[in-house]
Amino acid sequence: MQAIAIENPGPDYRLVLKEQAQPEPAAGEILIKVAGAGLNHADLLQGKGHYPPPPGASDILGMEVSGTVAALGKDVKDFAAGDAVCALIPGGGYAEYAVAAAAACLKVPASLALVDAAAFPEALFTVWTNLFDSARLRPSERVLVHGGSSGIGVNAIQMLAARGHEVFTTAGSDEKCKACVALGAKRAINYKTEDFVAVIEAETGGKGVDVILDMVGGDYVQRNMAAAAMWGRIVNIAYQKGPKAEINFIPMLRKRLSLMATTLRNRRVKEKEVIRDALLTEVWPLVAAGKIKPVVEARLALGDAQKAHAIMAASGHIGKIILVP
Repeated sequence: MQAIAIENPGPDYRLVLKEQAQPEPAAGEILIKVAGAGLNHADLLQGKGHYPPPPGASDILGMEVSGTVAALGKDVKDFAAGDAVCALIPGGGYAEYAVAAAAACLKVPASLALVDAAAFPEALFTVWTNLFDSARLRPSERVLVHGGSSGIGVNAIQMLAARGHEVFTTAGSDEKCKACVALGAKRAINYKTEDFVAVIEAETGGKGVDVILDMVGGDYVQRNMAAAAMWGRIVNIAYQKGPKAEINFIPMLRKRLSLMATTLRNRRVKEKEVIRDALLTEVWPLVAAGKIKPVVEARLALGDAQKAHAIMAASGHIGKIILVP
């Protein structure tokens, strides 16, 4: 099969299309003929040599795919050959075929274009487990989502708005802010021209937001504490501005805040299955009804993976970038 290989891992890594062995599904796995592979910032980190795949996972980039079931491993009962699916995987997505744990797969509704379904797995799994499992988000609570125009952000805004939450978000341009509002955000804050702490204070009458989803880190850690409500919960899923900051923890003490951080890629299959099952019940009906739609910036051929990474690195995109074998 054709797949993307990383040459010269590091700052100047190269992504090259090469012939590689087609994977075989093990027990509990399915083989997917890939229709689309979603890009994530973790892919860029892996190319630079900073984020190796979990032990036993493919070293091919790509943590989410959509496509059709080509073969079934032993003991797989809920899927059949030819089913349209999308899947969260630990690696192997930038290829013509990829294996996935059946427990981390979702059947794609007929209302959704199969290629575009690749925009969902990583984002929806991430949003659900962080906001609803870790942060224990309750009905009617306010949420601040940083990076609202990112692949995670556009899905978080739609999911939260569809479930009746008041959503605030940050983005890096007026165009991105406009897109976030169109997706359901009450207020999108251009972080280059506005102070999100001041805007949140004004918009909430000084109460703050109950939950914050942050992939920025750096000085945002302190500023998130200022924007949080009493008993607020702050969840970090990445540190794009850096993992180090000088912090005054007094606001955390006074507001009784919870500060947490999680990752998804290295979790056990059983943990991912629990998240998948929650999505099937709580979120997938919203996808099927068109209340959560894929937001896709670009669809590029698999051989254009290097170009796709350059688009993502430039941070001008809104939504997902998808590779098409």
